[in-house]
Amino acid sequence: MTFETIISICLGIGLAASVGFRVFLPLFALSLASFFNVWELNDSWQWLGSVTALIILGVATLVEIFAYFIPYLDNLLDTISIPLAAFAGTVAMMSTVANLSPEITWALAIIAGAGTASAVSSSSSAVRLASTATTGGIANPVVSTVETGTAVTLSLASIFSPILAIVLVIMVLLVIFKAFKKFKRKKALKL
Repeated sequence: MTFETIISICLGIGLAASVGFRVFLPLFALSLASFFNVWELNDSWQWLGSVTALIILGVATLVEIFAYFIPYLDNLLDTISIPLAAFAGTVAMMSTVANLSPEITWALAIIAGAGTASAVSSSSSAVRLASTATTGGIANPVVSTVETGTAVTLSLASIFSPILAIVLVIMVLLVIFKAFKKFKRKKALKL
């Protein structure tokens, strides 16, 4: 396995984790990186760096970000975000992994890409649900702001420093776990 392959896997995992917070934002960042020749995508995924893809993903990103600031709509979006995140995590891995056979690339995309995105999305949804239950949705815009900021940070780190992105993914998963435990503990105390 070459260094380029390892870096491309780190990029894919970082973007997949970012997809767990916002489905379209990391794909938009990857599209921008491809469009401006910051990162080269696999041959069959070059279309992701096209102007059409940039526009579609840019609009989808804006709509998604603003929709998550509406309490209760954010919980509704979470119900569809987990399967969408799994799909987008697979796309992020498939489009970036370099120098591997198609079989291994697909296996990595499904296991690491979809798995990471689904795990982060599920955890994030649980934190938002706990926030809704404990604050009546009042704290949800704060949760949304943190999630969007994390998605931006992870996306940028993934594109410009993929190894740093892996470290950030581990840190983010630890923070989500601790936040979920805190909200769960508060809910248990109210009962």
